[in-house]
Amino acid sequence: MILLSGFLLLVALGSLVYCALAVLAARSYRAQKPPQPEPDGPVAPISVLKPLAGLEDDLDAHLASFFEQDHPEFEILLAVRQAEDPAAAIARNLQARYPRIPSRLIVTGEPACPNPKVYSLARMAAAARHGLLVMTDSDVWAGPRMLREIAAEFADPRVGLVSCPYRAVPTESFWSQLEALTINTEALGGALVARMIEGMKFALGPAIAIRRETLASIGGFDGLKDFLAEDFVMGNRAAAKGWQVLFSSCVIDHHIGGRGFGPVWGHMLRWYRSTRRSRPWGYVGQAFLNPLPPALLLGLLGSSAWWGALAGAAVVFRAAAAWATAVWALQDPLSRRRWYLIPLADGLSLSLWIAGFFGRHITWRGRRYKLLRGGRFELG
Repeated sequence: MILLSGFLLLVALGSLVYCALAVLAARSYRAQKPPQPEPDGPVAPISVLKPLAGLEDDLDAHLASFFEQDHPEFEILLAVRQAEDPAAAIARNLQARYPRIPSRLIVTGEPACPNPKVYSLARMAAAARHGLLVMTDSDVWAGPRMLREIAAEFADPRVGLVSCPYRAVPTESFWSQLEALTINTEALGGALVARMIEGMKFALGPAIAIRRETLASIGGFDGLKDFLAEDFVMGNRAAAKGWQVLFSSCVIDHHIGGRGFGPVWGHMLRWYRSTRRSRPWGYVGQAFLNPLPPALLLGLLGSSAWWGALAGAAVVFRAAAAWATAVWALQDPLSRRRWYLIPLADGLSLSLWIAGFFGRHITWRGRRYKLLRGGRFELG
């Protein structure tokens, strides 16, 4: 019992330190000044790559936000597996609605590799005309200046990859809101702390921009086809090759849809299991993301009178870290309105983190996969 109490105390204290770092990291990100392009200088043309698969909530509006970008030269490529995919009809309607925006719809057929997203991206990149590729998920909504801001960040020739922080946007579903709160108050905090301590050696998936030269230097999409977390691998390999990897000043909206408990659990468990396989020691380190669980466990073990002070500190530090990450860095309205649900979101996150240590299989878009060492996966 004494050993367990001592261990929990160390975890709680370490978590308090992490929360303080998260506040500093959010401050560092907020202080980042967006690059200002020269008024008459050249602006990099961009190819936007959009893999699609079926209907999603507000898909039309999400795709339209990219057709309405305020950028002088860009094209949009959209990919579906089958011509009968209902997302293809929405894509064609948008092409008709925005005839001045160069766009193409590509029917890829069934994927020839474990990661269907990478397969679609490879097909679109092969058809793209421009040297700067912006890859975004179908459930991303972006403000009209997103492409301009990203192009400005590539004005430095040392920059090879830019990853956009994202604000999870739920539906009115209770479980969808818990998932969004977990992402906005916890997941980004870890990314910001890693950025502050060791620099950007990773990327986040919903929106990534990369130079063709950078992509070629890391083995192209062919080198990513067997990885579930291809975004992390892409950023990690780009940094290893000497390219500068940035967290963009542009924050995007990532709509996570309306799901019940079962789908939310399955979706997040896939994410947790993927992280454990991609960064095993980093996954263990997630025990230090939140001081509330170890502090509560110490109380249940009947620790001494100073437990009240530790529990109070845990609440204050966790609240400060959540606020700095979600409200200060992401400007997330959900965390402002539903702050009282954050402890429940923390409980869901803890349960998923424990569950993530077990099991080797995930389900992704109706297909069952087996996770392998090093972040790779295969059908099974």
